[in-house]
Amino acid sequence: MPECITCGEPTKFDGGLCYKCYKKENKSNDVAEEEKPISKTKKIKADDSKKIKKPKENPWVSGVIKGRIAETIVEQLFRSLGFQVFSYGMENSIPGITDLLRGVRGDVEKNIRQMPDFVFFKDNMAHFIEVKYRANGKLKLSDIEKYSNYPFENALFVLITKKHIKCISYAELKKGKEIIEADRKYLGSRKEFNTDSAKIIEYCNYAVKFFENV
Repeated sequence: MPECITCGEPTKFDGGLCYKCYKKENKSNDVAEEEKPISKTKKIKADDSKKIKKPKENPWVSGVIKGRIAETIVEQLFRSLGFQVFSYGMENSIPGITDLLRGVRGDVEKNIRQMPDFVFFKDNMAHFIEVKYRANGKLKLSDIEKYSNYPFENALFVLITKKHIKCISYAELKKGKEIIEADRKYLGSRKEFNTDSAKIIEYCNYAVKFFENV
C-alpha cells in the first residue's frame, strides 16, 4: 500500500500525503472524498442495514420440506438395505385426489388422507411404513389419531429425529407405548427388518446433517 511521504502512514496515492498531513499543510477541509474518514452518520446507516428483518418462515412450508427430507432419507436407507420401495401415500396412489377431497368429510376421506407413505417389500413380506419427523424426538398415539382412528393396523412408524432413526408399530402405540427422546426404540432393533446397524448409523448421520440447524 502507498505511504504518506511525510509521516509514512498508509494513503491511497503514490507520492502523496495522508489525510492528516494534507490537512496540516493546506489548512483546508477541501479534501478528496475518498481520502475522508467515514463519517459517524455513514457508520450508523451501515449498522442499521444489518438490522433488516429476515422474512418470516412459513411453518406449513417448512414442515412440508422437513417431511419430504425425512421420507427421502428413509426411502434411500431401505433401498440400500435391499428392500423394494413403493410410494403409497394419497397423492402417489390417487393423483389429484387432494383437490377433490377439499370440503369432503367422512370415513373414506379420513382413511385416504391417512394412507401410509410407503410399502416396503422383502423376503415375501410387505410392510406399511409411515415416516415422521419430530425435532423433540417424541411420538405418541394422539399424534397419529388427531382426527379419527388410524385404519392401517399393521403400519410401522419410522421416526426421524435430530439424532436418531427410531421405529414403533401402530399396535404398540395402541397399547400405550410411545417414543420419547431418551428411549432406545431404534430402527436397528426391529425384528421385522433384520436391518444393518452400520447402514442405519450412516443414514442417521445424514439426518443429523440436514436437521441439526432447523
